Amino acid sequence: MSANVLLIDDETDFLSVMAERMTMRGMQVATASSARDGLAKVEAGDFDVVVLDLAMPEMDGVEALKQLKAKKPDLEVILLTGHASVKQGIEAMKLGALELLEKPADMKALIARIEAIQAQKHDGRPENIMGGK
Repeated sequence: MSANVLLIDDETDFLSVMAERMTMRGMQVATASSARDGLAKVEAGDFDVVVLDLAMPEMDGVEALKQLKAKKPDLEVILLTGHASVKQGIEAMKLGALELLEKPADMKALIARIEAIQAQKHDGRPENIMGGK
């Protein structure tokens, strides 16, 4: 079963490239170009993972993460950023983000994490989704 991923980022070119790369790797990908649009899609859909940009206009990734976790506490969220502070990263992890990755994201690492999350969610295997033992 392929992973169902929602990408939320205000950079539409970045969204297009990421969605295409993930689709080529067999993932089902939806995109949202704002946090508000992403929150609406999460309410309407069932995603294995949300990949969320930390720095967006209107609503930043930390606030979006709070709202995502309030709506769906078990939702796995990976944050991406081009310029996050350590404070933002710590706050995001405390709020339940699985990981904070820098842009441009290492596609192999990102795909591996998404596949591990998806496998654990659908197979119920007690593995470490961070890739360790």
